[in-house]
Amino acid sequence: MTEKEQLIYDLIRKNPYISQQELAEAVGLSRPSVANIISGLTRKGHIVGRAYVLNESQQIVCIGGANLDRKFQVKNKARLGTSNPIKSVKSVGGVARNIAENLGRLGQDVILLTASGADSDWAYIEESSKLFMNLDYVAKIPGMATGSYTAVLDTDGELIIALADMEVYEAITTEQLLKQDALLSRAKCIVADLNCPKETLQFLSHFAQKHDRPLVLIPVSSPKMERLPDDLSGVTWMITNRDESETHFNLNISDQEAWEQAVEKWLSLGIDNVVITNGKKGAMIGNKEEGIFHVPAIETEVVDVTGAGDAFSSAVIFSWIEGKKLIDIAKAGAVNASKTLKSTYTVRQELSAAQLQQDLEE
Repeated sequence: MTEKEQLIYDLIRKNPYISQQELAEAVGLSRPSVANIISGLTRKGHIVGRAYVLNESQQIVCIGGANLDRKFQVKNKARLGTSNPIKSVKSVGGVARNIAENLGRLGQDVILLTASGADSDWAYIEESSKLFMNLDYVAKIPGMATGSYTAVLDTDGELIIALADMEVYEAITTEQLLKQDALLSRAKCIVADLNCPKETLQFLSHFAQKHDRPLVLIPVSSPKMERLPDDLSGVTWMITNRDESETHFNLNISDQEAWEQAVEKWLSLGIDNVVITNGKKGAMIGNKEEGIFHVPAIETEVVDVTGAGDAFSSAVIFSWIEGKKLIDIAKAGAVNASKTLKSTYTVRQELSAAQLQQDLEE
């Protein structure tokens, strides 16, 4: 495409119902000039039909957190009230963002919907993420700080204190998502983490049912389980861990039987497919058609646990989209998590669809 063609294509991509006059005003051309460019895009096959329906695949829309993670490790015994020499590392994170990168590396067309500050932290996240996902729909909020997680570690790597600034995600509102009605209504799949406000998650639950779109919910932590929608019927996937399930149902998952019963409890709420992970004990996965299966975790050398849960969730979503059976979906999650545990990166750098298949065969 020429520069003008690309500009007009991008505007139509964001709003398929935009008029030629609106396009002309946006790009500084006459309406007849815009009409000629649109005709050229149609001849080239980039646009199909008079409604400017784009010739592109459906996209996975990930909604939720995109953080800058910082780790500060003291070089000597930590002393309060004074300066401590440290070594520091920063990396990109956030559940929705991590899942989006995993899926992007697996060859999926992914859009990230989140809220950020207009600051250097977001610029760092954007630079690290843009190759794997579309960031055109991120809401940049003036005066707000981009989400961040800061951990202070002792000399042995144990946590001293952690600081989480997630206030910006309160701006992922129903009003923001309503602006993306056309995008969400044709999504291949909607993935939302519980960094979103409860009202937003309630809206997504109703929206997914109304438009018959698959919805995947990913809890972030036990305290945020209170953000789950009140009505979970029609949710396609709930991918949770033992602590989060224990918190939601106020029970103790102490053995295999209790673990299976927790899966059944989720399914009884109208959810189509459920996973409860349990660390080194593996995962329990189930639905009403295929039953409930236990898949053990894969023993591996642990370099860094960061991102392993998101890797599991991503491989589950990818394998489900590929039409795999439930047991194979769980195995893909276990494999991607184990490989991520061996990596120093939050999302393993060698990940691809071909690599995941090779890992599964091995």
